[in-house]
Amino acid sequence: MSTTTPAVPGQASVPPPAGPVGGAAAAPRVLRQRRRRPGLIALSVALIAAGGLLGALLFTASGQRTAVLVVARDVPVGAPITDADLTTASLALDPAVKAVPAAKKPGTVGQRAAVALKAGALLSPSQVTAVSLVKPSEQLVGVALKPSQLPASRLAPGQQVLIVSTPDAAQPAGGKPAEGAAPKTLAATVVAVGLPAPATGVVVVDVAVPASDGPALAARVTTGPVALILAAREG
Repeated sequence: MSTTTPAVPGQASVPPPAGPVGGAAAAPRVLRQRRRRPGLIALSVALIAAGGLLGALLFTASGQRTAVLVVARDVPVGAPITDADLTTASLALDPAVKAVPAAKKPGTVGQRAAVALKAGALLSPSQVTAVSLVKPSEQLVGVALKPSQLPASRLAPGQQVLIVSTPDAAQPAGGKPAEGAAPKTLAATVVAVGLPAPATGVVVVDVAVPASDGPALAARVTTGPVALILAAREG
């Protein structure tokens, strides 16, 4: 026996949900609404903005260039620097790098190389000096030396050396220094070192010596053999 539910005035009748025949109606799926976290969203936006700002700052800093002096050709130590020895370049430099600004080129020309300058190298303030390797009270003497009269270590301008007078093999026995006597030496400063001669290997070394000893050294080099030894470093 069926029972009919009376209709309520003013309310539409709603048919029962359709379900599988002969079975219970399926329960409706409940969709869970995701919870938004405003704090996390704000943090993400802030990080993105900070990253963009940092990138812009790095790009701007890398684009800041400075005009500096660069060595245009090799300059031996002690040689005066000419206008043709220098050129300019625009570089982005680290603050720790010490360079000579291009605006100081007029004041740099005329000074001397404190070290050997190589073409293409950045010029630093410590590489130039106003002091000459040959002082006003000194003379420059060229000494031709065989490989056996030189140390094996490569000589460089500015080194302190001793010029030693060695016995001449052709000199009579009576003219040799007494046995046990110290050989005559002369302190000097290396100013320039020439290239070895292709056939003999002889190297001409320009040395600065006191003006009073210059003529005697020049005569000794011409008439008798000498040797060159490196002086001990101070300290």
